[in-house]
Amino acid sequence: MSDPDDQIGRRRPPAEADLVAGSSGSQRSTAEQPKPHPAHQTNVAAHGAGRDVAIALLIGLAAGLLGLAPWLITGARLPLQNLWGTQVMPAQMPLALLPLNQYESTTLVALMVTGGASAGFAVRCWSPARRLLATWCAAVAVAAVQVASAAQAFTVLAGGLAPGQLSSLYLAGMLAGVAAAIAAGLVSLLLLAARSMALAALGVGLAAVPLASWLAAGVSAVAGIGNFPALLAMALRWLPAVLVGAALAWCGLRPKIRALVWLVDLGLLWVVPAIFSAVRSMLGTRVLAGDLQGMAALGKQVFTSALGPAGGAGPALVLALVIAVIGTVVREQNRKNQPRTGHPPT
Repeated sequence: MSDPDDQIGRRRPPAEADLVAGSSGSQRSTAEQPKPHPAHQTNVAAHGAGRDVAIALLIGLAAGLLGLAPWLITGARLPLQNLWGTQVMPAQMPLALLPLNQYESTTLVALMVTGGASAGFAVRCWSPARRLLATWCAAVAVAAVQVASAAQAFTVLAGGLAPGQLSSLYLAGMLAGVAAAIAAGLVSLLLLAARSMALAALGVGLAAVPLASWLAAGVSAVAGIGNFPALLAMALRWLPAVLVGAALAWCGLRPKIRALVWLVDLGLLWVVPAIFSAVRSMLGTRVLAGDLQGMAALGKQVFTSALGPAGGAGPALVLALVIAVIGTVVREQNRKNQPRTGHPPT
């Protein structure tokens, strides 16, 4: 006599039998599937990291050259020097990748800071998975462009200056100024590329005034001396305030610690133009050339005056604050009107 279970098994419909067989087969095939090899995963990660490094380096190189663009499009002839060893015409000056001259001190800051800030902004827009690695690679590339340009320009300058203590002092002062400008550009890069909105807003506050100077230098190089459009000059005057106000509105006041960002950015908008005015006055005077004490006293006087009501910083601060407050109110209102996640709007 046959077993009833065997008869049931023999009478099982073909479709059901195929289903059971397929299920067991799929279990066997799943178990038999090879797991990804660790070496393969490592190669994929290394390939992704290498791609990020390459893109970041390209961003840094392009940003460094972009920062130098207003000077390069002029022909990059070293400006005339008061301490030059021989009498030459402007067209006879050697080529230099930086405008090393006491009268171009604020332009040097604008070139360096804008180069670093543009690289930081590009990394922020890109937002790679390996953000820290990409940020530092971009910083290295920007620094390489700026340091190489400075090395070439200072070699040319040192070779043409007349011998003497005053020339050595002038060369050392220019070198210190360029080094500080490169450092400021790298700080702007790191702030703008950071994940934190508060740090990025600080980066905007640091780069706003130099960016306006960079644009002014570029327009002057293209339009020529005396052909600067008056309307554009007015727009560039208010551009830093607009940038700072927009950055603060984007940053917001939540959490409340971000109020410090507002204070710092508004302080930068107030102080940086005063510093630029003081430096231009201190280094641009011919009467006090070589008189360090007199130059320092003039710079202090101009700086103090620029911080006061006569400096014209008040309207810019008011404009930035109005933009920031209105933008923050609008963002908060939009946030309140948005439905909560997971709950349908009522």
